[in-house]
Amino acid sequence: MTPRSPDTGARAAGQLALLALVDLLAMSLWFSASAVVPELREAWGLDDSGAAWLTTSVQLGFATGAVLSALLTLSDVWDPRRLIAGSALLGAAATAAIAVFADGLALTVFLRFVTGVALAGVYPPGMKMVAGWFRAGRGMAIGVLIGALAVGSAMPHLLRPLGGIGAWRPVLLLASGFAIVAALLAAAGLRAGPHQAPAAPFDPRAVRRMFADRATMLANGGYFGHMWELFAMWTWIPAFLAASFAADPNARTTPSLASYLAFGTIAAGGLGAAAAGVLADRVGRTAVTSWSMVVSGACCLVIGPLFGGPIWPIAAVCLVWGFAIVADSAQFSACVSELAEPEYVGTALTLQTAIGFLLTIATIRLIPVWESWFGWEWAFAPLAIGPALGTWSMLALRRRPEAARIAGGRR
Repeated sequence: MTPRSPDTGARAAGQLALLALVDLLAMSLWFSASAVVPELREAWGLDDSGAAWLTTSVQLGFATGAVLSALLTLSDVWDPRRLIAGSALLGAAATAAIAVFADGLALTVFLRFVTGVALAGVYPPGMKMVAGWFRAGRGMAIGVLIGALAVGSAMPHLLRPLGGIGAWRPVLLLASGFAIVAALLAAAGLRAGPHQAPAAPFDPRAVRRMFADRATMLANGGYFGHMWELFAMWTWIPAFLAASFAADPNARTTPSLASYLAFGTIAAGGLGAAAAGVLADRVGRTAVTSWSMVVSGACCLVIGPLFGGPIWPIAAVCLVWGFAIVADSAQFSACVSELAEPEYVGTALTLQTAIGFLLTIATIRLIPVWESWFGWEWAFAPLAIGPALGTWSMLALRRRPEAARIAGGRR
């Protein structure tokens, strides 16, 4: 491998920092409506089903946008910089429209769906651009990008108490403003890297080849198990914390504290993704992902029995869970970028995320059902099924000869 020149290395680091900032700002749209569910419950009379639709509509929109992008190979045919900028603007417009025009669930769900479609044009193309700048150290680089996604997704939970509990429109408008800044930064500053494959011709058979590749599908299997857990936890941990604090008569807590801890729990994934990325490039992706899923799966089982108890054990498990649940995420994408056809890496990553986000719809909808059956004490426990199956998938990948292509042979 030709050593990277200092100039190229500096430009790669600068592009990674810019991509991370764009991702962080744009992804603040994701939970912008979900973060203000308590306010919308009061304003619109939302029940648990309506509250769940505020997130599942985004997931469905993202999956729809990602499937269409994968089938049309948009991430490999279009300039990803323009795709990211235009998509961020569309998401910003849809979210701002909720604050300005929506007075109930119907229009809001549609606009959240549009937001999800738009975000499918931000996140997967961003991963492709990172892969174009980094060959060595790719796990670290994608880890930084996923870490930015985690922090960006957590931002509305920070904006809510800072903007004033009870005021929901400022949270949506601030998130929209962040996404507009992301679009401007993407259009002005992002550049294709030296390892980015040239624009590929439209090939409808590319998706079929990806499904037929055993190693790539095992990497996807790990990702699917991870996604079974991730967004259900991100969506419902604020409600769990609020209910837990309310159930402890001796607790000196406030709604703001629950929002701050929810922010910390989700944002901790930023550190987890970056740290795991550095480690995976050194010791192997299948090992790091497997250990991450073991830890996060254990947290699914441990957090429930702490419900209604002292704040410090709950906070500790939440922060560990938030760290571990995202630590593996980037490495599944890095594996696919190393195993898939170079000309269609963008499509392979988009397909991976499309199916993964479709899975999240099921568990986001199921958590309230499990809570009604078992109480918050065991509502998160079924999520542990995903990490268990994901660990099996990554260990199976580790044993295959194609794993020698992962992380320079470090598997």
